[in-house]
Amino acid sequence: NDVLSHRGPDAEGIFLEKDGMVGLAHRRLSIIDLSTGHQPMLNERADVAIVFNGEIFNYLELKADLEKKGRQFKTTSDTEVIIQLYEELGLDFVQQLPS
Repeated sequence: NDVLSHRGPDAEGIFLEKDGMVGLAHRRLSIIDLSTGHQPMLNERADVAIVFNGEIFNYLELKADLEKKGRQFKTTSDTEVIIQLYEELGLDFVQQLPS
């Protein structure tokens, strides 16, 4: 993670899966969701983890659609929208993201 320090000074995080087969590291410059967008981000069951560096330009629209389907959000982060989309659509979630 230290190698990524140039990517952003605002936050950092590490996720290590319990059997040690997966490790994720993240550094960020806080642009969206300054207070609750900490990463790696996990879903409620802690069985989906994500690190994401980018911006989903249509995330507010996607979030509204997911909320209509009963999804609840803990953050205002576009990263959480990706997790929720994945849980809702599986790998087809990428079709909802702008290209």
